[in-house]
Amino acid sequence: MAWYLSAHSIDPGVMLWWKMLSIISVFNLVIWGWSAWTCWYRFHKTDPAHYHLRRTHIVLSLVFTLVCGFRSWFPRGDVQRLVLVDHWISSVFLGRSLATIAELCFVAQWAFLIREIARKTNAPYSRMATYWIIPLTATAEIFSWFAVLTTNYLGNTIEESLWTVCFGLISFGALNLVRKARPNFKVILAAGALAGLGYLVFMISVDVPMYLHRFLADSEAGKSYLSFWHGVRDAMHTRHPSGSWSAWESEIPWMSLYFSGAVWISIAAIHFPPTSRSWMKSK
Repeated sequence: MAWYLSAHSIDPGVMLWWKMLSIISVFNLVIWGWSAWTCWYRFHKTDPAHYHLRRTHIVLSLVFTLVCGFRSWFPRGDVQRLVLVDHWISSVFLGRSLATIAELCFVAQWAFLIREIARKTNAPYSRMATYWIIPLTATAEIFSWFAVLTTNYLGNTIEESLWTVCFGLISFGALNLVRKARPNFKVILAAGALAGLGYLVFMISVDVPMYLHRFLADSEAGKSYLSFWHGVRDAMHTRHPSGSWSAWESEIPWMSLYFSGAVWISIAAIHFPPTSRSWMKSK
């Protein structure tokens, strides 16, 4: 079998979507580079302490940006073993491994940022919430792997539910900080909280129900699930290439938002203003 799908075998709508994702991934890498250089130029000498904090975000954001770019160029549906490019680089096992690392980096950015602000504003509840974010995400990744290896969508249902709780904590943390910040800082925090709430709405109304419906449909059909080691081998080697719209229709909405908006939020954390400035209320 050819290692790629020819242009004639891909639905025009899917091809357009794939091209857009690929262009956005290049754009994302460019703005990450500009952001990293800007942060270094502005702060590495004038405010070393702030640059040290932002440098962590630069590294975490780079990992997230690169992996999202990779996933944009080689889209996959993990449980279905669905791929757009039929090549070993589209291996579900490889892609899920990279995605696990990237998602932990992304959530770590949120946890570090809220914790940084909470310390400066004496907001113990927001700070306490951040200690749950990374463990919840790690647990979600375990259930994600359960789904990938067994092909049981119950794992995805629990995974996405945990992500919903995680971003609920992030939104709570940001909203709790709004009342402790000066007016111009409130706008930044409120925008972050609204973004988190928008994500919650999407997860509750679209993402979690999608995986739950797939699990229920498989259960009604009496689907047999893979064992752990069989699942590992299957995730490494099995690929079902397809360029049809029907195959990708349910994946396109979340992938489009994830590989664009989530990356922009990750990069935006690099530009977060120094928390020592006077526009933040004192303790």
